[in-house]
Amino acid sequence: MSCTAVHVLVRRAAGFRLWLALLAASALAGCASPPPGGVQVVDRGHNQGSAPVVQRQPVRSGHYVVQRGDTLYSIAFRFGWDWKALAAHNGLRDPYLIRVGQVIRFDNRPTPAQPIASAPSAGSAPVATQPALSRPPVATTPSTQPTPAPTRPPVASAPATTPVTPVSRSASGWAWPTQGTVISRFSSNGSLNKGIDIAGELGQPVLAASDGSVVYAGSGLRGYGELIIIKHSDTYVSAYGHNRRLLVREGQQVKAGQSIAEMGSTGADRVKLHFEIRRQGKPVDPLQYLPRR
Repeated sequence: MSCTAVHVLVRRAAGFRLWLALLAASALAGCASPPPGGVQVVDRGHNQGSAPVVQRQPVRSGHYVVQRGDTLYSIAFRFGWDWKALAAHNGLRDPYLIRVGQVIRFDNRPTPAQPIASAPSAGSAPVATQPALSRPPVATTPSTQPTPAPTRPPVASAPATTPVTPVSRSASGWAWPTQGTVISRFSSNGSLNKGIDIAGELGQPVLAASDGSVVYAGSGLRGYGELIIIKHSDTYVSAYGHNRRLLVREGQQVKAGQSIAEMGSTGADRVKLHFEIRRQGKPVDPLQYLPRR
């Protein structure tokens, strides 16, 4: 065979391999598409880096069993519900108390009858309490009253104990929650970011963006690290994630500009504040509410 013929065969073989590589890449791209009914989002979970997961919001099927530390607001936030709608869906009324082991439904199946919790002494934030402890029956005389099951006392509203910094507010009443550069913006289709990320220094003050009541303070929501949720009205809540240290507690009333946490990197790959505003349970672009810089 001549050299010319050999060169032609080599070029054809190389072209065939290139065609196979392109075909494989196309097939992989098809496999990476999100499944029907879901969108691909970045999961900011603990020790998960930025691995994408499929998330549907709001959840409209199944149920959730209340864990220690949950509140109605944190459950609604986690599953994309408006807290009032979730309360009504489950027959919960003011003061919206929930108990460990209680079933919160997202579908239209009937909710099992739940024990009635006693009202808190102050505040209206839902509080998860200990379930009644099972004890063997004890014989009592008519004059003896049974001892009530112990419960964790609800968190009462506390006076402001952290400094309040004078802040500039937008026409709608919102202030920036911290100083720094916005390094990640809100995604309108909800596929990447439900809020904004603001870069800063470790320990930098995180401020309440508007007046309200702390309805969640903890690390129980996967992907947000040490998180604070503030209820501002029946319509709006705001969230502050990845903090190093929380300075307020559930049930506490706060003012715009009040220090509520120290910036950190819990549940994140760098020091930053993740900030969200949710209107009736749905994430909205914070930059449309904050003052222009």
